[in-house]
Amino acid sequence: MSNQRLDAIDIRILARLQADGRITNQQLADAVGLSPSPCLRRVRQLEESGIIQGYVGLVDPAAVGLGVTAFVRIRLEQQDDTRLSLFEAAVADFPEVMECYLMTGEADYQLRVLVGSLSEFEDFLRHKLTKVAGVSQVTTSFALRPVVYKTALPVG
Repeated sequence: MSNQRLDAIDIRILARLQADGRITNQQLADAVGLSPSPCLRRVRQLEESGIIQGYVGLVDPAAVGLGVTAFVRIRLEQQDDTRLSLFEAAVADFPEVMECYLMTGEADYQLRVLVGSLSEFEDFLRHKLTKVAGVSQVTTSFALRPVVYKTALPVG
């Protein structure tokens, strides 16, 4: 993680790349008011510092048969470092788990899980998640539809 100071041009670069990661360097330079060489140098600096972590293509989950989104809250029997590490390692290997957060409050973890159907979720729950040592309680809510979904961070 970097604590590099971002100036206005860096912020414009990040905003444009978050909106279109396939933009050419020339288009990006034009959009942020730089010539191509200094623009590319800045992008490389943002990459090397870890501010830009990578580039991805965003895929519509429903278009690839993953139309069920579940938010799963997990309580563990105990919250010592060993059990936390074991749980985190286990869920990191589950392809259905898109996000996992260590939480405060009633749940120890919150997961966002994508599957193709309720029966697939049941299989995931019964054969994977509840088999993780230390899991004591699982509470699930299913998303009806997304209302706000963003991938771009509010860097400006």
